[in-house]
Amino acid sequence: MKVKYTVHQSHLPLWENKDWRYAIVMGGRGNGRSGTASRYVVSQLLSKEYNRGAIMRAVREDIRASCWSDINDRLTEQEINNQFKITEHDMFIGRGKNSLRAHGFRASSGSLTARLKSLAGYNLVWIEEAEEIGEDEFRTLDDTLRTVEGRIKIILTLNTPPKNHWLIKKWFELEEHKEAQGFYIPKLKEGIKDVVYLSGTWRDNEPNLDYHTIKRYQGYKKDKPAYYWQMIEGLSPEVVMGRIYGGWREIDEVPHEARLLGYGLDFGYDPDPAAIVAIYYCNGGYILDEKLYQTKLLDEHLAKTLELLPIAPVVADSAEPKAIKGISNRGINITGVKKEKDSIQFGIKHVQGLKISYTKHSNNIRTEYERYAWKRTKESTESEDHLGIEDPNCANHLMSGIRYGLVTFAEPSREVDYWDRLFKDELHPEKIQFNKGK
Repeated sequence: MKVKYTVHQSHLPLWENKDWRYAIVMGGRGNGRSGTASRYVVSQLLSKEYNRGAIMRAVREDIRASCWSDINDRLTEQEINNQFKITEHDMFIGRGKNSLRAHGFRASSGSLTARLKSLAGYNLVWIEEAEEIGEDEFRTLDDTLRTVEGRIKIILTLNTPPKNHWLIKKWFELEEHKEAQGFYIPKLKEGIKDVVYLSGTWRDNEPNLDYHTIKRYQGYKKDKPAYYWQMIEGLSPEVVMGRIYGGWREIDEVPHEARLLGYGLDFGYDPDPAAIVAIYYCNGGYILDEKLYQTKLLDEHLAKTLELLPIAPVVADSAEPKAIKGISNRGINITGVKKEKDSIQFGIKHVQGLKISYTKHSNNIRTEYERYAWKRTKESTESEDHLGIEDPNCANHLMSGIRYGLVTFAEPSREVDYWDRLFKDELHPEKIQFNKGK
């Protein structure tokens, strides 16, 4: 069976270049990325070659209104729906030996570890909104695809992410934009043989856009410049749009004179990691030091970790009273954070007003801090910070533990008195004590 698709020239290498394993279709809005990717995967389903494929996003159900809808549109355009076996509920489409099925990286928002062993026999993957996917998740998928029945092809479609995103660091060099300060032009690194990079903006797709859409895009340059340069022109920004925290400083280590206030603990198991952060007070500011960031730990493992740390109170997520009780029974001074209406938004605003540093080796604190952002709809030009909703695609495990600790230990009315009264001189190096449990 033959179909005739019209694809603008900037996307032709997807078909013409036969040597790629990774196709990165990235740029500004209105470029027709999803249309091109959906045409490609349909063309592969019609191919005589082996193509067992997956359409993927961070959370599976989000695929229904994006990739799955686009693919169905392509079938309708060509009037070939009856040539395929389509199961709407499962988001499955098949024709002969070739098939395509929807898969999510995570069972729910915010998870970090993918369970993708079932994809070992797949050779075609389209990842929509690939900027939502973590590096560990992508690596797990990439390592899982190992069939020899067909050439392995992974298509990533996305808006250009910030310069510190793993995808940018892995495959791109950045060139400063002459007009837009703080924005960069991504260019594929030299010497990479297995990647095809398809960039572009709405101008490449202008015949398919109405006049009012184009005028709206152009108007953002004056009204919403940050949105314009990243989302419309496809440049890589210095920082993530809608970023929650800023101005934190990275330091080599915790100073000798810093005083330990306590620990913030965010529970997790799998795929979400448990996270522990130590919080210090020093010269009017607070220092964060990462102590744990790991999956598949039971409460007894968390307790053992805390027993090996210098004595200080622990503040944890009050939504886990059973876990708190179990750790407390081992002799650990642990309490649940006080939660009231709008407690997340209140806590974030409180943390935003503090002078904060973090230690150089706290890699996961750095990563979460740089990517932690307010939720923003795909169509929105502004973050939804006024709603106090975190972006569910951002890992926030250490950020939550930090918030629990700082709203408890850094209350403005008692932040200095608290540790003076509780610790006095007991945390001088020669007098440090450790939890021994029961």
